[in-house]
Amino acid sequence: MNGFMEIVEEIKSIVSTDYDGKKIFDKDVADILGISQMNFATMKKRNKIPFGELLDFCATRSISINWLLYGQSPESLVEATNRFYMVKYFNDINASAGGGSDNEFVEMQELEIPEQFVFMLGGERELKYIEAINVSGDSMEPTFSYNDIVFINRNKTDLQRGGIFTIRTGAGLFIKRVQKRIDGKIDIISDNKVYSTQTLDPSEIEVVGRVVSRFGDVD
Repeated sequence: MNGFMEIVEEIKSIVSTDYDGKKIFDKDVADILGISQMNFATMKKRNKIPFGELLDFCATRSISINWLLYGQSPESLVEATNRFYMVKYFNDINASAGGGSDNEFVEMQELEIPEQFVFMLGGERELKYIEAINVSGDSMEPTFSYNDIVFINRNKTDLQRGGIFTIRTGAGLFIKRVQKRIDGKIDIISDNKVYSTQTLDPSEIEVVGRVVSRFGDVD
């Protein structure tokens, strides 16, 4: 996958005709993507890909996001159309990696993913269970950041071995590291150590699904 600056350079090339030969700066790309210069600088430092903003940019320019992410030419994308897959993307749903989030109105889109990414999601047979949503909050930093797109397998709800799950509690929808205790209760753990661990009874938790990827492996 291309890194942050490789994607930025591709965007500069795409919009170059809009600037009549003038030099395009990083701040121009930040404005195009609707990202503040401070957040842009942070993403650049961390090599953090702004997937949500890239999806919007590609949609307005009629560009496949796989071209930006994987450096594939438009010609190769046309030739390999049968090797791309779609998963459900609920862009109005934000699972909180922070103080809790809930969503009353849900709109589903289809998110195109390349064949090489399907393996990370568990293989083609698992795609019918995969849904993509957005992250809000910072309690799962550095594993997840605000506005990351994560992929959930809704068929994987067993907490016995622990892992990162999307869960619903009385406080809202969360992405958390979950661990089952010997006494049967559930520890809800944030990777950001600023946040303390919560302990709940299983009856207080609805497991939506296991987080399996974010355009990359999940620990």
